[in-house]
Amino acid sequence: MNLLAPVSEIMKTKLVTVSPNDSIEDVRQIFQKHRIHHLPVVHNGELVGMLSLSDYKLFSHDSDPDIYDRFIEEVRRKNFKVRDIMIDRIATLEPDDRVNVALEVFRENRFHALPVIDKDRALLGIVTTFDIVDFLARDQKAEMTYK
Repeated sequence: MNLLAPVSEIMKTKLVTVSPNDSIEDVRQIFQKHRIHHLPVVHNGELVGMLSLSDYKLFSHDSDPDIYDRFIEEVRRKNFKVRDIMIDRIATLEPDDRVNVALEVFRENRFHALPVIDKDRALLGIVTTFDIVDFLARDQKAEMTYK
């Protein structure tokens, strides 16, 4: 296992992002269309936050069957903005940081995605726990030991 490989080798670079001024309704549609779990929030080319599917679900009450409640939720989704529910204090990585650094950050925290940024905070990619699991599973040198 090459845990010293740079995260730039495993990060996803084709990203869907949102703006702090996008509506929560926009977020709902993005999560449904793209089937992703993490949305970097970018303003003027700079990473300013993250919004996860879990954040969205905590805000939203889509599962309530009451029609009045559904109407209220629709109004909330159209009037609240990404900036109202995004996380703006986030851990980040740089492209040369090693996979083992990402593992340590994931181990010590309760989130599952790390944006990869350059020195100007421009978003270059994202690394998720799934990306690391996939990397380890594909590693040609990994050996399985059966007892």
